Amino acid sequence: MVHTTHGLSIGIERAGREFFLKLKAVGTLTHEDYKVITPMIDSALGEVKHPIANVLIDASELDGWELRAAWDDLKLGVRHSKEFNKIAIYGNQEWQARMAKIGNWFISGEVQYYENATAAIDWLDE
Repeated sequence: MVHTTHGLSIGIERAGREFFLKLKAVGTLTHEDYKVITPMIDSALGEVKHPIANVLIDASELDGWELRAAWDDLKLGVRHSKEFNKIAIYGNQEWQARMAKIGNWFISGEVQYYENATAAIDWLDE
């Protein structure tokens, strides 16, 4: 039997109204993953008036989303669009680079794709 690992982990740091979110996505994400992670993000950003969030998404082990989870991801991005300042996606697949470009349509901040985690973090720190 093959055991397939999947999931979405999150780290949240806050300094005043500025947030740093670090997400690691593994395998194929499900609606259940978003049922856990979405309230955490909503709660953290909801505690502050006019939050500013920089986000690092480690997609180096991401295979994709189930259809409903992709919809959950889009809804989360649109709901917090004005709060996301920069989103750096670190990955290793061409489709992930395309997703970053599409993300720019829905996020008021900037979305960039990197194949190097250090470069992604450096850009977020600029």
